[in-house]
Amino acid sequence: MGLQQTPQANRLHIGIYGKCNSGKSTLLNAILNQDVATVSSVAGTTTDPVYKAMELHGIGPVLWIDTAGFDDDGQLGSLRIEKSKQAIQKTDIALLVCRSFPLQEELTWIQEFKKSNTPLLPILHVFDEEEVNDEEIETLEKVCGIQPLVVNAKSKLGIDRIRERILALLPQDYGQESIVGHLVSAFDTVLLVMPQDIQAPKGRLILPQVQTIRDLLDHQCIVQCCTTDTMKKALEALASPPALIITDSQVFDIVYQQKPKESLLTSFSVLFARYKGDITYFIQSAKKIKDLTEHSKVLIAEACTHAPLTEDIGRVKIPAMLRKKAGEGISITMVSGHDFPQDISDYDLIIHCGACMFNKKHVISRVEQAKAQNVPMTNYGITIAFIKQILDKVVY
Repeated sequence: MGLQQTPQANRLHIGIYGKCNSGKSTLLNAILNQDVATVSSVAGTTTDPVYKAMELHGIGPVLWIDTAGFDDDGQLGSLRIEKSKQAIQKTDIALLVCRSFPLQEELTWIQEFKKSNTPLLPILHVFDEEEVNDEEIETLEKVCGIQPLVVNAKSKLGIDRIRERILALLPQDYGQESIVGHLVSAFDTVLLVMPQDIQAPKGRLILPQVQTIRDLLDHQCIVQCCTTDTMKKALEALASPPALIITDSQVFDIVYQQKPKESLLTSFSVLFARYKGDITYFIQSAKKIKDLTEHSKVLIAEACTHAPLTEDIGRVKIPAMLRKKAGEGISITMVSGHDFPQDISDYDLIIHCGACMFNKKHVISRVEQAKAQNVPMTNYGITIAFIKQILDKVVY
């Protein structure tokens, strides 16, 4: 998969934040060595966040996020600031660009970064090297808790050091995450049972399936694929039972009835619950399903914004399961994309999709929000496994 085909969810998200006219867009253009962000002396030029994918040497594919000035007081300023705050939820590393003192607005945003556990690189952006002030550097280091980097985008002063500082902020295990490596060994045979129903895109596989296959190949596994109705023939064609069977959560029960007792069973959604979310919290929260009644309120959240289909798992199948279990009166609200409420305290349970379109930081930010408001949160695969009473028979 080439650079441009790398999904955004698999890229390191680096956000650039700062006041209007602090030189955020100029800095981004200097880093990328190309004009991708509009630069103007007029405050508020950057409105919605601007996203730019690129390869960063020593790190790999990254996604730069150029945000609006957080002191924007224009007609749409509050909306722009809100979009910048939403961008924090997916930001793996934040560059805080400072140009003018005092740092009152910056202090507020530094607290936002700390609250979301976002690593921060403070940048003192100067337009003239003679402007460098040791006192300002010390002040910035004191409020951020990390030594700032002095940068001049025009002369390229400090630009080459940005990559080094980003590397230093990365966790030691960055890039070593695996979807399924903890469940397999080299030369294991793994059977993927993938129903090609109305929800399956014509002529291609969905992203979680593709990523899982690639991860299995990277672990030197022997991968076999079939549909639900050909599973029996696929098993007969194998010399011995597969070490692992991975399927779609909605056919858990069908696959479980046919699987050899020696084979472990899981689903793409369950694997992604561990890969991108908090699997322990998801499993703990799924147990709350038994307490739901027709007076309960459930929020179902999807990362993507696809057009709903007649057999849609989030809009049709899971709601039907919940109504059958808890009663027709249960209240179910559906949101998609970035439309996730700030106040979720009124819900008895949140059920999230596998989030293949989100990076892990984005998913975890929602988990932390749910924990902070004491709301149980699980995902599609865990929910279906619990309702079908095979959660204890699924590996993750």
